[in-house]
Amino acid sequence: MSEWSHIIIRTFIFLFVLFIITKILGKKHISQITFFEYVAGITIGDIAGNLITGLDIKIGHGILGIGLIGIVTFAVGYIALKSNSFRDFVEGKGTIFIKDGKIMEDNLKKEKYSSDELTYLLRKKDVFNLADVEFAVLEHTGDLSVLLKKENRPLTPKDINLITPDEKVPQTVIRDGSIVHDSLASAGKNRKWLMDELDKLEVTMDNVFYGQVDSYGDLTIDLYDDKIKQPSPQTRPLLMALLKKCQADLELFELETDAPDAKKMYKKNAKKLNEAIRILNPYLNN
Repeated sequence: MSEWSHIIIRTFIFLFVLFIITKILGKKHISQITFFEYVAGITIGDIAGNLITGLDIKIGHGILGIGLIGIVTFAVGYIALKSNSFRDFVEGKGTIFIKDGKIMEDNLKKEKYSSDELTYLLRKKDVFNLADVEFAVLEHTGDLSVLLKKENRPLTPKDINLITPDEKVPQTVIRDGSIVHDSLASAGKNRKWLMDELDKLEVTMDNVFYGQVDSYGDLTIDLYDDKIKQPSPQTRPLLMALLKKCQADLELFELETDAPDAKKMYKKNAKKLNEAIRILNPYLNN
């Protein structure tokens, strides 16, 4: 067998080995690499590279070395979950860069960061004015977490006592033109409901590329033919329009009747319906 064949075979073998070890270590080791995992990753990569091209090295020895490093990395991660002090030693702690709006110069020097690098990290968080920052900490992963001063934070519905509906994860019920039955069941719907909704939107299943059901039960779709205007769900807007019409009719009946009892009844129910509309407004408006 030629050297090229050996290299090709070794490449696929160690790609598979590295894939298995990465799966065992978990997704955390991909998104949040600690100092130890960084060193272990470099070592594993170096071993794999030497083994692929170093034909005089036995494959078994390489797999053993990579496997041992993988086991040690897994063990370190497991112990770190159980011991705070060990986790602090291995992963490190966050370092405060800004506190009470003031830059902690000593901490910058400790982590070997310049003021320019700090402002660069702030810009990555869409913060261009240092005066807007109340607190900032450099996490052990190298990311900068930023807390803006209260007056500079985005306005939330809670700040203005606005009622907002609870939302659930949308379910993808049509993917690449095929019905996803598990997601349809998770949304509490069935195939008949889906076909009925498509009929309301005046589209056929053959022309639907993607479909999603939101937490309100509305179906949003994307069509294969991009020239056709995308139909939007109308269930909630229609219901809101119907409620407003009923409320307006009650007020009209109140004005038209001369009977005191009937006038009182219409006024009372119009007021109740108006309050119901106010409460349902966040839920029924798209």
